[in-house]
Amino acid sequence: MSTRNSKHVLDFFEHYDKFLKSTLSGKRLQKNGKQLRKSTTENYRYLRKLLFQFCYEKNFELRIRNASKLSKRDFETEKKYWKKFYKSFTDFLHNDLGHYDNYVGNNIKMLRVFFNYLNNEAGIATGSFHKDFYVRKEEIPIVTLLPEQLNVLIYNKEMENNLSPSLKKTKDIFVFGCTVALRVSDLLNLKTTNLELINELHYLKVTSKKTQTFTRIKLPSYCVEIIRGYKNKYKTLLPPISNVNLNKNIKLLMEVYKFTEPHIKTRDVRGIPTPVFKNTKTKEPYRFCDLITSHSMRRTAITTMLCLGMPEHMVRQISGHAANSKEFFRYVKLSQSYMDKETEKVFEKLEFRNVAVS
Repeated sequence: MSTRNSKHVLDFFEHYDKFLKSTLSGKRLQKNGKQLRKSTTENYRYLRKLLFQFCYEKNFELRIRNASKLSKRDFETEKKYWKKFYKSFTDFLHNDLGHYDNYVGNNIKMLRVFFNYLNNEAGIATGSFHKDFYVRKEEIPIVTLLPEQLNVLIYNKEMENNLSPSLKKTKDIFVFGCTVALRVSDLLNLKTTNLELINELHYLKVTSKKTQTFTRIKLPSYCVEIIRGYKNKYKTLLPPISNVNLNKNIKLLMEVYKFTEPHIKTRDVRGIPTPVFKNTKTKEPYRFCDLITSHSMRRTAITTMLCLGMPEHMVRQISGHAANSKEFFRYVKLSQSYMDKETEKVFEKLEFRNVAVS
């Protein structure tokens, strides 16, 4: 009897669709009992498209077999099958579609979740072959503004006066975001109800939609000035703008402020750092302004607080990171690098003075 007709062979996409339906409907929950975020469920939907495209273009038949019914010989055959699938699928994502380790790893991670669902919730003993699906990760360098650059954006009124109305609004949003360390979605949805006045001091209080973490931060005078400039003009504290236009304007804003130094960008492919160019034909490198996005606001705020000496636990309280957060530790390393450079400048001046005295 062929494996295709065997009762032990199950249709992969039929069961993935059941898994997807359970995920999209909210029946499948996180381990803490919370529903999966919409962005996460959409990623599972897109994984199905990738798998279908892979099967079609590479003529690969995806199927599931009940591992509890396999003979020793069939077990070895099944092991080789999934090993071949993993290599072929990751090669497809890397070579054919040009994706990097983080994206490939995230899709493999979701595929492993699907197999865990089959084994633990659907009652289908697929075996542990999926545990050999290696999830690659890459540490993408954090690109943020230095405190000196943020200072120019805040206080250089001469350059600000030359901005178009659209870029002036973008600068206000960007400066505010680089101060309060909120996620973009929370930042652009701020309303007057998020403001609190205590003893003549302005505070921003927010509960993150993503993590449900509550934060309160005292606003500096320049942030108070920004929100006063838009008082009663919009339903939100800051001017409304789509994320696409915000990112476009931020890059243009950075260019206007001459933050255009070349920036070497690399991404990992199978664990190997690979240079990425703005123009692959001419090998034109990216500029700093090309790499700044709306996400850079939160990253800049966190890094600035650390660079200027705020204790880590206080910064985490504002940013909402857990004490053992690997992501937060990357900010700590980045700020330490900045402080090391500033320390070196001080010692160089000290050394110069010693030489001068002698």
